Amino acid sequence: MIIVDSALRQRDADSNPIRVAMVGAGAMGRGIALQIATAVPGMELVAIANRHPENAERAYREAGAGEVQRVSDEEGLAAAMEQGIPAVTDDPALLCSAEGVDAILEVTGAVEFGVRVALDAIAHRKHVVTMNAEMQGTVGPILKAYADRAGVVLTDSDGDQPGVMMNLYRFVRGIGVRPVLLGNMKGLHDPYRNPTTQEDFARRHHLTPHMAASFADGTKMSFEMTLVANATGLRAGRRGLYGPSCASVNDAASLFPLDQMLETGIIDYIVGAQPAPGVFALGHHHDPEQRRWLQLYKLGDGPLYTFYTPYHLCHLEAPTTIARAVLFADAAVAADAGHIVDVVATAKRDLLAGETIDGIGWYMTYGLCENAEVVADDALLPIGLAEGCRLLRNVPKDQVLTYADVDLPEGRVCDRLRAEQVSFFSRSVAHYPIGETSSL
Repeated sequence: MIIVDSALRQRDADSNPIRVAMVGAGAMGRGIALQIATAVPGMELVAIANRHPENAERAYREAGAGEVQRVSDEEGLAAAMEQGIPAVTDDPALLCSAEGVDAILEVTGAVEFGVRVALDAIAHRKHVVTMNAEMQGTVGPILKAYADRAGVVLTDSDGDQPGVMMNLYRFVRGIGVRPVLLGNMKGLHDPYRNPTTQEDFARRHHLTPHMAASFADGTKMSFEMTLVANATGLRAGRRGLYGPSCASVNDAASLFPLDQMLETGIIDYIVGAQPAPGVFALGHHHDPEQRRWLQLYKLGDGPLYTFYTPYHLCHLEAPTTIARAVLFADAAVAADAGHIVDVVATAKRDLLAGETIDGIGWYMTYGLCENAEVVADDALLPIGLAEGCRLLRNVPKDQVLTYADVDLPEGRVCDRLRAEQVSFFSRSVAHYPIGETSSL
């Protein structure tokens, strides 16, 4: 989105910066704060909400801010913004309702908390940019319906793999090549990794062990591919995807079923390929003359062509997404195709009746992609809803969980939204445990 830099420079010249408020001040949030402060003209991070305000203060301090003001009410936040003083709070609702805030950036990675923030921001007509594939992959399609009705943009971020894939998808489609596969490039995939096995890696890379485990066990990748499926309409070729190993991304075209790619298009991933880390697209072209040109341009004989981006620069690119949403009403990653694919909870070990399921990347479950109609018809349990559920019966290792296997926690907004999503996109609700659903 090269046009974004010019538009931001104009906002800077006009002394009319995009005003951003951020919810979450972990490692990614701190990186974004630094990026906005040091590399993005025409944009200001005016406030940060975090459960522990001292972490929000740390984010500003590491970004070079001088004075920072803690606020606890609307008047305090408004006064800080008027004086140009960065504000911190433990209450995200203050940011969602604040006058003069153009966009909310949500970077918590928590499903229930993220849902509440997104709904509040949308209700106050704020654009919402997330780095929360777990939330978007669980209830993103219905949240987009809410955002559309409010006239605002809800999008995941550039720089993260779904955003990089969608930019590549739009490029490939824009040159007249039909994208038939969008894929992730993984260095490792082991569904049984957990915080203990990933502790050393996490320490070396300044990650939490369960986050590192969610990368290694494939759950994070499954959410990323789900976002891309719901944005494009590409489908899962099979439960869990194919995920072949290969040495080079240029070898990938022969490793997936051609009939599925040409019929519906698919999402998938490869393991161990170079150059990594990155994403790739397989495109199809039928025109002989254009294929002759593509051969001249060193893309091969076709009819499948490989395109790839060998990096993803998460926090460095996130401000671009904010500018796209605020200035051009353009989403990097939104569920434009609806509810196409889900991530279902799968037993990482033998699970026992009476246990309470822990979180994503922990010890009990990993996530697999499955097409949404199968999830609905078989009442499979999305992994984004699994945390906190109490098991009603034993579930053997590697079996996908169903709603019949668990009791859901009471009072969660994410469960209500999930029921609305199933109803809104005309999936089967015969086995859905929430009872009466509401429609938009």
